This record gives sequence, structure tokens and C-alpha cells, in this order.
Amino acid sequence: MSIETLISAFVTLFVIIDPIGIAPIFLALTGDQDAASRRKTAARAVLIAVFILIAFAVGGLWLLQAMGISLPAFRVAGGILLFWISFEMVFERRTQRKTTTAERSVVEEQHDDIAAVPLAVPLMAGPGAITAVILLASQPGGDWTELGWVIGVIVATLAVTLAILLVAVPIDHLMGKTVRTVVTRLLGVILAALAVQFAADGVIALAS
Repeated sequence: MSIETLISAFVTLFVIIDPIGIAPIFLALTGDQDAASRRKTAARAVLIAVFILIAFAVGGLWLLQAMGISLPAFRVAGGILLFWISFEMVFERRTQRKTTTAERSVVEEQHDDIAAVPLAVPLMAGPGAITAVILLASQPGGDWTELGWVIGVIVATLAVTLAILLVAVPIDHLMGKTVRTVVTRLLGVILAALAVQFAADGVIALAS
């Protein structure tokens, strides 16, 4: 896997997980915890998300084949889904949706472990991230070595996510809402381009 491909994979997953956008939600959910408990919650959430995403990276293609879904068709559908996520990011709707989902999950379902739900699922290992890892792990000509690189990208991305959550308090004060909004919109534009590329590759494969 080339350096350009690795960078593209990292950027794709980083933008979809959006740790900068998750940070204020994480702070709100852990507002009643002390610093040590907050660190444990962040580490546990990231660990759960890592296992879920690696599981889909390893078994995602097999699952598609078992359901009779071709990879090109999934690329087109995945590209459309990722484009919708980028649309929400550009027009500042995704953070609001994530916040609402997290609040509803905590209030209505009364989970004892917020690290698992809603932090790990669906905020980190949600539909967008799962779709992305399946697409990345199913690149044409991929083998176990390529899959190893994808798993490395998953671990690296969530390691960065953990680092951001561990310093979420100063980052939130430093950036403020305006800077977060600008960064999220810029990342949304990048994700839109990547989503179009995924969909275009799928269309070309279907037509060939």
C-alpha cells in the first residue's frame, strides 16, 4: 500500500469519526466524572471501537458476499452514504445529530456504560466508519498484507482520537465553537471528494 493510499485511508477514517466533533459530546456525557474516570471512559470507548472496526475490516467482504452484494455495488452505496455525512458536516448538521443521538441513547435506554453506548457505538464505530473500513479493506488486489495496513490505519486513527479525548477540556476551550465549525466544514469538503471517488470507482467497476 502506497504512502498516498495510507494517507487517504487515514484522512477518510479520521474525518468520518470526527474526534474534534466528538470531544464536546464526550465532555457533556462525562461531566459528572473526575479526570481519572474520564480517561478510563475514553480508553474503554476507543478500545471497543477498535475491535468493532477491525472485525468489519476482516469480515466485511465475507458478509457482503454472504448477502449476495457485489463489491462495486457496495462502493456506490458507501460513497453515497459518505457523501451524505460530508453534506451534514459542511452544513453543520452532523454535530447536532450526534448530540441528539447520544442524549437519546443515554436518557431512553439507560446504559450503565457510556463508553460502549453511545461513545464507541455509534459515535466512533457508526455506520459511516464501518462502511469506510469495509471499502478500504476491499480495495482491488488487496491481500492480508493490505488488510494489515488497513488495521494499522484503524488503530492509528483511534489512537489519535483517544489523544484528542484525553485533552478534550483544553482543546474545547482553545478552539471554541467557531473554530470547530470551520474545521468540521473543511473536513466535510475533503470527505465529499473522497466519497465521490468511492462511488465513481464502483460505477466504473459495474460498467466494465
